[in-house]
Amino acid sequence: MIKLFKVKEKQRELAENSNGKPPVKKQSAGELRLHKDISELNLPKTCTISFPNGKDDLMNFEVTIRPDDGYYLGGTFTFTFQISSIYPHEAPKVKCKTKVYHPNIDLDGNVCLNILREDWKPVLNINTIIYGLFHLFTEPNHEDPLNREAAAVLRDNPKMFESNVRRAMAGLGKLDGGGGGGDWRRRRWAEAEEVLRAASAEGGDG
Repeated sequence: MIKLFKVKEKQRELAENSNGKPPVKKQSAGELRLHKDISELNLPKTCTISFPNGKDDLMNFEVTIRPDDGYYLGGTFTFTFQISSIYPHEAPKVKCKTKVYHPNIDLDGNVCLNILREDWKPVLNINTIIYGLFHLFTEPNHEDPLNREAAAVLRDNPKMFESNVRRAMAGLGKLDGGGGGGDWRRRRWAEAEEVLRAASAEGGDG
């Protein structure tokens, strides 16, 4: 019976090809689940999703968050999502493309969010993760840090933390100039990192 099914499947593919249609690409279970997640997204107006590689590549996309409250008000922060073929049995890999002074995000873009690590469960979805990322900007958490200096400042001196965030965001504003080649971008990233490190060092000395 199984062999007969395979023969019929092959015949169907050959018939489609003879009609000039491209062979149908079989979607993985991860792609099917992700398609469902994306179709059911219910995001706040401060969060947007985009597909830099086009809609044919759903497994790699970006989410941009523009906080409307808190320390990071007025900032724009972009995250990349890489989805495994075995999603949702494996959490998406999420990194922050924007350099940011934040206790839960380091300068390499690694994100400390419990639902991306030990608390991930297959019942969770992309919507849940985006809300979790948004929550990091409205209520940064000093108890589970990647940037320990920033976490210490947030814990001990919230006003200084706010000042450091503003300084860092002002430095990063230079990155929005557009255009330019790789060397220009590398210089801008280096400048941004200097601002972030200076803010961290200042906070640590306080």
